[in-house]
Amino acid sequence: MKKSSTRKPSMKSQGIKSKPERTVGLDLGDRTCYYCLLDSAAELMEEGRIQTSEASLRKQFDNEAQMRIALEVGTHSPWIAPLLESMGHEVIVANARKVRAISSNENKNDREDALLLGRLAAADPKLLHPLQHRSIQSQQDLGLIRARAAVVRARTLLVNCLRGLVKSSGYRLPSCSTEALPEQARQHLPADLKPACLPLAEQIGKLNQTIAEMDRKVVQLGNTYPEIGVLRTVPGVGPLVAACYVLTLDHPSRIRDSRQAGAYLGLRPRQEQSGDSNPERGIAKNGNTYLRSLLVQAAHYTLGRFGPDSALRRWGLKLAGTSKRNKKRAVVAVARKLAVLLHRLWRSGQTFVPFPHPLTAAVAAA
Repeated sequence: MKKSSTRKPSMKSQGIKSKPERTVGLDLGDRTCYYCLLDSAAELMEEGRIQTSEASLRKQFDNEAQMRIALEVGTHSPWIAPLLESMGHEVIVANARKVRAISSNENKNDREDALLLGRLAAADPKLLHPLQHRSIQSQQDLGLIRARAAVVRARTLLVNCLRGLVKSSGYRLPSCSTEALPEQARQHLPADLKPACLPLAEQIGKLNQTIAEMDRKVVQLGNTYPEIGVLRTVPGVGPLVAACYVLTLDHPSRIRDSRQAGAYLGLRPRQEQSGDSNPERGIAKNGNTYLRSLLVQAAHYTLGRFGPDSALRRWGLKLAGTSKRNKKRAVVAVARKLAVLLHRLWRSGQTFVPFPHPLTAAVAAA
């Protein structure tokens, strides 16, 4: 690329140009990145491969006149996008899942992906369904929640393995909580199974301690993010659900209207409407998978036997009726309403009211 000492205003102060002078499509890889530099007519000017490192990226893009750089969201995009923006470039993080020309390309390779990213960004950035990365602090705190989820999955695998080994030998461990399982295993394991099963029980005990320590750290996140305390006023929304919701969205302005929160997290039906045909489909399942699963768990609690009485619970139970299929739909519907409710409470700062009365103000005025 031709070096230039002049630098144009950044994207934040200037906004997105309709026709940038130069556009770069950057296909990120774990070790190397492939770039395609296009001119104002979206014709290829230069292409090449660089190392996926800060030094290589700075050598390639620093001290360049402002360019529009398009890259896919992925493992390296959270640190590469801010780095390129700090150099004065306009950076677009593309959601490849929504761009079938990229995700379903029959000739998919690094060069084709970079070239396609560049041409779509030069034509219209909205075609890439741009994403906005959360802040660095939120990313780090969210790492705690993701690490906890990984440890829980590992513990579940060990628990299933332990109980399966015991059952396959004609025995059965007593029903108990996962926290009590290591002690129950020591007491009830047959002598011939102890050499194979006791190490599993010991590892489960260690993971229980690790998860308990992580849970304490998750609770402490409420000191850094006061809005977590507001969200926890909703029944079924504990510190984990509230913290994951706040850290995943990062800021309430990420969603313009609270009613869009359910769709943002993939809790709305997929649409395949065409003419008079409008078939019923399952939920979209886009967005953060783990947060969506936590909201579904909270919905199960809301509709379960221990869920406190509220307008939301009554609505969900009425929707569920007696049909098993309707019960599953009701759980997802309540999860969607929880997503909307949490966003509204976050924006307003108000606490949860089990039975809101829209007519109260009118009656008082009368």
